[in-house]
Formats: sequence, C-alpha cells, structure tokens
Amino acid sequence: MSLSKSDIIFVKELFSDIPNLTTRQMMGGLSIYSEGQIFAISSAEAVIYIKAKDQLQTDLCDQGARQFTNVTKDGKTRTMGYWTLPNEALDDPDLACDWAKRALQDLS
Repeated sequence: MSLSKSDIIFVKELFSDIPNLTTRQMMGGLSIYSEGQIFAISSAEAVIYIKAKDQLQTDLCDQGARQFTNVTKDGKTRTMGYWTLPNEALDDPDLACDWAKRALQDLS
C-alpha cells in the first residue's frame, strides 16, 4: 500500500503554514520537511506522525498519541521517535501547524 495523491495533497494543505514545506515519498509513505529538516512522516496507511521527544512527546501522549512502530523483514518490531498527530489536529490546520512548530523548535 502507498499514499494516494489526495493523501499527499492533504498533508501539504494541513501543514501549509510551515515555512518552506517539502515532502518526499519513501517506502510507500511520506517524509515531511521544513527548510530541509524532517519534522513528520505519513505512513503508507496515511497516518501522520510528528517527531517528538521529552515534553512534546509527553504532551502528545496525553492527547492519546501512539508511537510509530514497524516490523522489520526479520520479524522484529522497531519503534521510532514519531508520535501520531492528535485527531483534533487532522481537522484543524492551525492546530496541526502548532504541533509541527513545537517539533521543529525541539529539533533546532
């Protein structure tokens, strides 16, 4: 499974207020960048994850976020430092961009 064109358009519209937003398709999903810095991904199933650590991770978890996991070819489960975007943010570009800006701030 891979993202549809409409999924990619949705991501770009959701994060349209992020400076110099670019995307790159990878392994059926999408990497999402601001000024060349990756801050989020979308899985092949169109689930959006924000890169998070420390307080941002805690705040996302408090909103019910789930950590990105995948199963490797050898059957091992691997986690990464990405957490689902809260459901409310999927319908609110301002809120989605607030989460994205926090992620970018933590990365700088």
